[in-house]
Amino acid sequence: MGGTDNEAAEEAAEEFRTLLRGLRVRDGGELPAFDPATAPEEPLPLFRRWLREAAEAGVPGPHTMTLATADADGRPSLRTVMLHDADDRGWHFGTHRTSRKGRELAAHPYAALGFHWTAPGRQVRIGGRVTAADPAESAADLRGRSPAALTAALAGAGRQSEVLGSYEELERAFEAARDRVEREPDATAPSWTLYVLVADEVEFYQEEEHRRHVRLRYRRAAESGDWRRELLWP
Repeated sequence: MGGTDNEAAEEAAEEFRTLLRGLRVRDGGELPAFDPATAPEEPLPLFRRWLREAAEAGVPGPHTMTLATADADGRPSLRTVMLHDADDRGWHFGTHRTSRKGRELAAHPYAALGFHWTAPGRQVRIGGRVTAADPAESAADLRGRSPAALTAALAGAGRQSEVLGSYEELERAFEAARDRVEREPDATAPSWTLYVLVADEVEFYQEEEHRRHVRLRYRRAAESGDWRRELLWP
């Protein structure tokens, strides 16, 4: 019996490996050219252009990004969140300060962001220190979101990332939050916080044919705050 179970497990493992080896990263199509010599002196204009081009190429949710944080012991965690803005201050996102990511940012205020746009074969990695906006700006950020997003924020206030007793409990919380949004369209959650990542490193990655990819990294000089550009081996 044990031998049969082991054979079945190995067969399933080999089927999975075969699946992985056969998967394609992208479905053909011409990749855009990227000449790093023409890149701007600072990363923000290039980032905005790449995100706009991803949207124009039909990439679903081009403003979604992976957010990596770490706790006080250095243990990392990942999740997918939405970009709320990117300006001279930095890259903006929101969450409850009582959530896991909020608690980790309070203990270790550094994070990394990752964007991956499959159709144009592009990635952007961003790292730096994270600061929390004041309550007024955080409330304005929440008010600027959709009713559905406001409902989710109210339902999860003070509870996001905590253990859920049952799905029925979640349903009741969302029903109460929806009712409140209908009564109070400008309702806010005190724990909602707008965070701004002030980048000290931004890397742009453009796929090329034959895996001869282009990697351009911007790094901010600690002394002057100026950006320096450098190419990386793929």
